[in-house]
Amino acid sequence: MVNLYHAEVLGSLLRPQYLKDARKQWEAGTISTREFKQSEDRAVDEMIALQERSGVDVVTDGEMRRTHFIAPLTDVITGVKAIPAFTRTWRRPHEQGEKAQETQIQVQYAVVEKIQRTHSLTVEEFAYARGRATKPLKVTLPSPLMMTLRWSPEFSRGAYPDPFDLFADAAAIVRQEAQELARLGCEYIQIDAPELGMLCDPERRRQDFAERGMDPDRLLREGIDILNSATDVPGVTFALHVCRGNNKGYYVGEGGYESIAEQVFKRAGNFASLLLEYDDWRSGSFEPLRNIPTDKDVVLGLISTKRAELEPVEAIVQRIEEASRYFPREHLGLSTQCGFGTVWEGNPIPEAAQEAKLRLVADIARRVWQ
Repeated sequence: MVNLYHAEVLGSLLRPQYLKDARKQWEAGTISTREFKQSEDRAVDEMIALQERSGVDVVTDGEMRRTHFIAPLTDVITGVKAIPAFTRTWRRPHEQGEKAQETQIQVQYAVVEKIQRTHSLTVEEFAYARGRATKPLKVTLPSPLMMTLRWSPEFSRGAYPDPFDLFADAAAIVRQEAQELARLGCEYIQIDAPELGMLCDPERRRQDFAERGMDPDRLLREGIDILNSATDVPGVTFALHVCRGNNKGYYVGEGGYESIAEQVFKRAGNFASLLLEYDDWRSGSFEPLRNIPTDKDVVLGLISTKRAELEPVEAIVQRIEEASRYFPREHLGLSTQCGFGTVWEGNPIPEAAQEAKLRLVADIARRVWQ
């Protein structure tokens, strides 16, 4: 069991342009796999160095080898077919009461057969980064409940009449990935679960889950049990990250944690830490923190990765103090609300702002907790 890291990172970082160019060249067959891997290695080295000089307490490989944060699940399974499954409305950050800028993003894949794992992505990530990092190293894995994005009532019922059977199969794959990481010495794994944050939003509960044949209340009961089963791995400390979507600066959900706090915060027993998005009004108040058992740690995602502007130090310190009214201050930490590059393109902020944000996390954490 690790101690709480007061200055946390959330996983993905902005991919350098040379890495994006190298992937295009590799996919086109104009450079070899070895040459492409050298570009990946260079990017990982740079991202670890960036995090360590920023002063955060724990580092990742920046997810430089992934095309998307859920790749360790979706990119290593059979049974998925390219089918325009449905579209979802994403919104740009906006101030409360203002009309949001919106875009439609199509979900392009659906499960059509029983899924099977073909290989591991994170074994390479951890094995390489383990030899480069001097600070504690974390690996991120997607929640098996992210397969809600791949279950289609039109295309998936032949393989999975009950979508929860798909989630259970996905949980077995995530658990196998975690077990292999543990054998390599990985002691800290973060599970990314934006689908739980989407359940905070009544519109999303209806459109993305209920109307597509997935009972939201069942997700918060049986779904959390399935999520726990994915993390039944001795020797590893697990953290659960809950946000409301992060795609090129857009978000998908709004609403405070009240509607999920009782089920998620108390039922997620295998998680030592909860990493919670709290960067603006969309996340609601800190009052739901009262529902979190005091044997857990809570990391407040108060620094935005969607906006380049740096948050005022005093305002963040004040928000931490406000949160401590509902959860013990010594068991709180600070992070960005999500990663900087959860999708290949990354959020629309400069690389310099990314490093400044991480340094801000570290500086405020030292001020508050040391």
